[in-house]
Amino acid sequence: MTMVGERDSGEVDPARAAVNDMLEAGLLDGVMEQAAAGELALTGEGGFLPELVRSVLERGLATELTEHLGYEKGDPAGRGSPNSRNGTTPKTLATEVGPVPLAVPRDRGGSFEPRLVPKGARRAGGLDDMIISLYAGGMTVRDISAHLERTIGTELSHETISKITDSVLEEVKAWQARPLEEIYPIIYLDALVVKVRDGHQVRNRSAYIAVGVDLDGVKHVLGIWVQAGEGAKFWAGVCAELRNRGVRDVLIVCCDGLRGFPEAVEATWPQTTVQTCTVHLIRAAMRFVSYQDRKRVAAALRPIYTAPTVEAAETELAAFADSELGRRYPATIATWQAAWERFIPFLEFPPELRKIIYTTNAIESLNFQLRKIIKNRGHFPNDDAVIKLLWLAIRDIEDKRARARAKEAGLPSEQRRAPGKLVEGSTVLGWKQALGALALAYPDRIGPYLS
Repeated sequence: MTMVGERDSGEVDPARAAVNDMLEAGLLDGVMEQAAAGELALTGEGGFLPELVRSVLERGLATELTEHLGYEKGDPAGRGSPNSRNGTTPKTLATEVGPVPLAVPRDRGGSFEPRLVPKGARRAGGLDDMIISLYAGGMTVRDISAHLERTIGTELSHETISKITDSVLEEVKAWQARPLEEIYPIIYLDALVVKVRDGHQVRNRSAYIAVGVDLDGVKHVLGIWVQAGEGAKFWAGVCAELRNRGVRDVLIVCCDGLRGFPEAVEATWPQTTVQTCTVHLIRAAMRFVSYQDRKRVAAALRPIYTAPTVEAAETELAAFADSELGRRYPATIATWQAAWERFIPFLEFPPELRKIIYTTNAIESLNFQLRKIIKNRGHFPNDDAVIKLLWLAIRDIEDKRARARAKEAGLPSEQRRAPGKLVEGSTVLGWKQALGALALAYPDRIGPYLS
């Protein structure tokens, strides 16, 4: 996933430097005084910043035309030239600071192609970036339209905003089809529930996000899929796609109990262990427990998933089933029994590896952030719109965190408050010990990739 790079600590921001120079020279003192007194608007129609942008762009366009013609305006050297200036054409450019009216110069020969404001361009590139960022933050097309009109006085139709956000679809498709590593020791899979229009109805669908851990312990978002059809067929398609993108082996897949998924994984990578997320299993079992008994039941379940062996776990489950709490909550026992075959692989691993596959927290923290973004959106028009927003949201979250870290570059560690990477590019804690455990458990499969 392409993310914004962090600025090196020693790199000077040219825009910041230019503004500082103007401030030190006192060039903005009068502007600041008028703005503070309410006599001058900074943004919106007629504001200082749109006028400043207008002046800079028109001067730049005039310079481009001079370079194109080969002589300055009014220069006698231009007499008899086959081409000359021919007035201007009015044009309004939508920008981040409001609408900017421009007088675009033209030539008699019609061969002038401005680069600063290309022909046909009606928006500055920064405005498109702003719209995409607002969309990634969870705002709807209607919300964005109202926000732009209210804050910077720029009116854009819903269709225009939709086209701007759709401009990333090719990038999303390229990301979703990019080549992957040959082996991922661990893949986590978790789902978000989204509402998608299906004909004349709105239905709940699951959007699945897969996060793979590579041999260096670095996490990567491998893909996003929206489940529209029957489980087994859908999962067979997902696994086939990952294999076609280069994944030759997966050691462990950690997920919630998904119908048809283990069979699809085993058909694609026959030796892969599909491990039920223990935290999900505990939550599912606790769903039937009354509030006043939750702590007691949680304590009674703990010996099951911390047991040193499968036999010990079976003994603990039987003991819980025969207890007063077990008899009170038979559905809790049934939940563990139904998931037992997909849970017990967990017990074959040493503690270093159990800590990593115990839960899908690596992806749940991401989904928690994504749920905050999609909760107020109502429904999506189609599956592609779901994938587009989730991809943009992940990119936006990671970019914002990267910028926050860049601002703190050079500060002592105890003074840094910026959050680390959420998922993409972050490293699994305790990975060296876990990798050692994996090398002992799967020497023939992981060994060739470690040499």
